[in-house]
Amino acid sequence: MTVLVEAAVDSLEDALAAVDGGADRLELCANLLVGGTTPDRTLIEAVLGRVEIPVYAMIRPRGGSFVYSGDELDGMRRDLGNALTLGCAGIVLGVLDHANRVDVVRTRSLADIAGGERVTFHRALDRTPDIIAAADAIMSIGISRVLTSGGAPNAQEGVEVLAALIDHCAGRLEILAGGGVRAHNVCDIVRRGKVREVHARCERTAGRIRAIKDSVSTC
Repeated sequence: MTVLVEAAVDSLEDALAAVDGGADRLELCANLLVGGTTPDRTLIEAVLGRVEIPVYAMIRPRGGSFVYSGDELDGMRRDLGNALTLGCAGIVLGVLDHANRVDVVRTRSLADIAGGERVTFHRALDRTPDIIAAADAIMSIGISRVLTSGGAPNAQEGVEVLAALIDHCAGRLEILAGGGVRAHNVCDIVRRGKVREVHARCERTAGRIRAIKDSVSTC
């Protein structure tokens, strides 16, 4: 079984460490302490100049809620276009409405710039009141992947929902399991959650990603 490992990074040092650990893809952010925000041009250029694996840029103007003003959305469109122009393989985003449901219209206005196949909808999904309904909304936009813990504090606790999502989406949406993914639990998440992609923060050294890669090779 082949399991893709994505590493979340917010510096060039993290990016290089993740690659050294065997990461298959990077989610490039700023401010991972608040869940990640849009990286600046300098960081994007530095990472793209040093790594060869796909890099997805986070498009999120601030921490906190995923309800955005018109001005924030305009900024997100500009940032998204800049990231793709610089050479990012894709983007990571998510917009909710005031009821914490997927804001289909506003999310589509962003996703259409990149093409849905190059978009990951991030863990804003885990704030929605009905994850299956949210997945349906995301698929209706044409987005190809969603990062989720199954609505639980971490992916291991959310494995039953992850498996339900896999069954419901039936290959129409890639489920990327994230939240507390570590070497000691990744195989449980992969087996019971039925996922084929996992996401973990690099944390400055190659060790965490390398350990996860070693573990998934035995799943």
